[in-house]
Formats: sequence, structure tokens, C-alpha cells
Amino acid sequence: MKTKYHYTTVLEALEDLKEKGFDHDFNLHNDAIKSNPNDYAVKHVYRYEGDSDPDEESVVYGIISNSGKKGVFVAGFSANSDNEAAQILDKLYIESNR
Repeated sequence: MKTKYHYTTVLEALEDLKEKGFDHDFNLHNDAIKSNPNDYAVKHVYRYEGDSDPDEESVVYGIISNSGKKGVFVAGFSANSDNEAAQILDKLYIESNR
């Protein structure tokens, strides 16, 4: 069973992941995730819902690439979100937990 972490904020999750060596910003390389999704493994996922503002909904992914690079990807997950890389990461995470 995977360890579950509960963080109050996105910043808290990002700080803890950074302490664990997840220091690369995969948001800057989302095209690589979209074009080569099998080169990445999602190790951590944290979802946050805004108390009153749907725009505050977000998800933090802790990712490891096949080359060993560890980093994070942060995306919104509201109904208006159209982030293809986040959808791919969700699928990879679900498939890895089967």
C-alpha cells in the first residue's frame, strides 16, 4: 500500500516533494509529456479544492522520468481545465495502480 500524505496547501506539497528530490519543473516541458507519455511515471498525486473559488482547484504530480529526473507538474482540474498533459498524467497514475 502506498503512503498517503495530506497537505493543507499546494505550496506545502511542493516543498515536501522538493525535500524528496522532486526539484525539476515539468510544467516547462509539458510537450515532452504529451509526445512521450510512457517516458514518465507518476509517483505522487495531491488534489486541492478551493473553498469558494473553483479557479483554486489544482493537482500536484510528483513525476520521475525514465532518465531518472524527478520533478513536479502542477495543473488546474476544474471543469474548464483543458490540460492534455495533466490528463495523460492522471491516466498514467491510474494505470500504475492497477
